[in-house]
Amino acid sequence: MPSSTITLAGGGLVGALLAHLLAQRGFVVDVFEKRPDPRRAGYEAGRSINLALAERGLHALRTAGLAERVLAHAVMMRGRMVHVGSAPPVLQRYGMDDSEVIWSVSRGVLNMLTLDAAETAGVRFHFGHALGDVDFAAQRMRVTDGSGEQRDHAFSVLIGADGAGSAVRAAMNRHRPLGERVEALGHAYKELEIAPASGEPGAFALEPHALHIWPRGGYMCIALPNPEGSFTVTLFLPGVGPFPSFATVPDAPSARQLFQTQFADLLPLMPRFDEDFAAHPAPNLYTLYLDRWHLDDRAVLLGDAAHAIVPFHGQGMNCGLEDAVELADLLAEHPADPGTAFASFQQRRKPNADAIAAMALENYIEMRDSVADPRYLARRALGARLADAAPTQFMTRYRMVTFTRLPYAYALERARAQDAVLDQLIERAGTAGEVSTESAVAALTTALPPLVNVVRG
Repeated sequence: MPSSTITLAGGGLVGALLAHLLAQRGFVVDVFEKRPDPRRAGYEAGRSINLALAERGLHALRTAGLAERVLAHAVMMRGRMVHVGSAPPVLQRYGMDDSEVIWSVSRGVLNMLTLDAAETAGVRFHFGHALGDVDFAAQRMRVTDGSGEQRDHAFSVLIGADGAGSAVRAAMNRHRPLGERVEALGHAYKELEIAPASGEPGAFALEPHALHIWPRGGYMCIALPNPEGSFTVTLFLPGVGPFPSFATVPDAPSARQLFQTQFADLLPLMPRFDEDFAAHPAPNLYTLYLDRWHLDDRAVLLGDAAHAIVPFHGQGMNCGLEDAVELADLLAEHPADPGTAFASFQQRRKPNADAIAAMALENYIEMRDSVADPRYLARRALGARLADAAPTQFMTRYRMVTFTRLPYAYALERARAQDAVLDQLIERAGTAGEVSTESAVAALTTALPPLVNVVRG
């Protein structure tokens, strides 16, 4: 089999985009996907929360020539609209202005657009084919179609883009342990929906250009807008434990009681509350870590198959799409030596995957607790002044992660160092008054070097 032929498991967002990029670079690509074709069978509802598309994902889509098509189906979100108690909601901007926004996009729409593009580029899709045993020595894998019929498929290179429950990862791990570790968050989520205002398409019941958050300390609700006027609402609760948890809120009547006391403004906006709560699953959230992402020159993992993370920084998809661009470039650079491409891919991407995993976990605490905390708000206000006064010296972690392509590992390290300086300044000021912008700039300049080159667009 020629080295320019690649077999890919998984036709989701990352798999379809990677297949498209590889086909653009001259590879022959076969994709095996266990689900039926969503363009014909419909997309599986209730599978995941809405997706937040940011610069890293947009750059990947630009690379594939798909960004404009995707943005035509997306809704701009300027920041977090925080709902606390009976006070009017407050917008906390993500960036400096409307040049720094994120986009709410349907997973199903995005997947279907990437599938169309990949197919047009010549990718061969085999839907309804589940991966079974893999013989890496013989370079053969067994697939089972929807009727239960099995057949063998020979491969030269196997790529696993088949999600957090990756069959490729399981096969690789059986062949040679990958150092897999799964850390459960202990929390799960349930999808609900806010209907368009007055039932009219395009009429939003809430401010459409924001990600809405109802932080309740230890749990929360969020809502992301959809182009037709609805919002996808996601309830995050502990899986077990005292009220409220999914163990103590197991059904629609008990969930309705919770919403009546804690999210009373939301409940009237969800006419299908009982039906949605009963119909949708409550998947657990966890982080996946691997010591190794590849098996010599035979197989490699990317996206959730290699590093599934919790969704609280809105970066799971963006990180996976960034993976796809990196891997496609490396395979094009080393078409006859996939082992070198795989080793370089892991070396470059794993530290960044570990970093965004840590930041996603930290951001959950920020979203459910800190967005209403006075100390957090004081640091945020000081940071906003610094970003305006000293842009080469200070950038918030969120902006580095979301609006640039700076490595995640750099963003994590730099943000922690910046926060340490800001916390010291706020603590020294105490009740005496606000920290001056001049003294804050001086402290940062003394403590830290300027930011590295910021890559945008």
